[in-house]
Amino acid sequence: MYLEDSYLWAFDATVVDATEDRAILDRTAFYPQSGGQPADTGTLIRGDKSFSVVGVEPGEKGIVHILDNTGLKPGDPVSGRIDSDRRYRFMRCHTACHILSAVIFKETGAKITGNQIELSRSRVDFSLESFDKAKMGEYVARANSIIDEHHPVTTRVIPKDAALAIPDLVRLAMNVPDREMIRVVEIEGVDRQACGGTHVKNTGEVGRIKMIKAENKGKANRRVYISLED
Repeated sequence: MYLEDSYLWAFDATVVDATEDRAILDRTAFYPQSGGQPADTGTLIRGDKSFSVVGVEPGEKGIVHILDNTGLKPGDPVSGRIDSDRRYRFMRCHTACHILSAVIFKETGAKITGNQIELSRSRVDFSLESFDKAKMGEYVARANSIIDEHHPVTTRVIPKDAALAIPDLVRLAMNVPDREMIRVVEIEGVDRQACGGTHVKNTGEVGRIKMIKAENKGKANRRVYISLED
């Protein structure tokens, strides 16, 4: 459900599988840790009992919710409540990373070699041969200008062949996932990337990007740490 609506903080579902402190639901809005974005946290509520969701991860049978307690059984109806402040922070951070990577790609052609989103700061690694901290500061300033322009952010799912026909859609320095459908996140007039993460609806929601530091991480690998200012 998070793929369709990143702002869905609450939902109802049914437990389809449960073992000790883990549960799989027939549907969920909890984001599982993936692609550098941490998993959501929150609660699952059954009647008058609450189970804290302390982790979420992909599983063979579906998305696994890791709980702080046991007791859920298949067939149990539950209400899910996501920590919305935490999720929204990650949404803003993830969109910020897309904006900055779009600016750097346009200026240098560098692809993303790694990333990690966190509450206090995020990092993005780029396949850059040369490194200029002053230039990186200019890229961050350009990213902030894009944020101020309030570009709409949309998502859609399209067949893989159609996705690969879009120029420069895949910015990761790795192969495209072997799946029939690809989710595309578009920042209107700025960027289109294949991505399965959660994002805000408009760049204006991001706030301001602040560069914390930039450093070399080996041959042709440069790392930039950023934070968000409200």
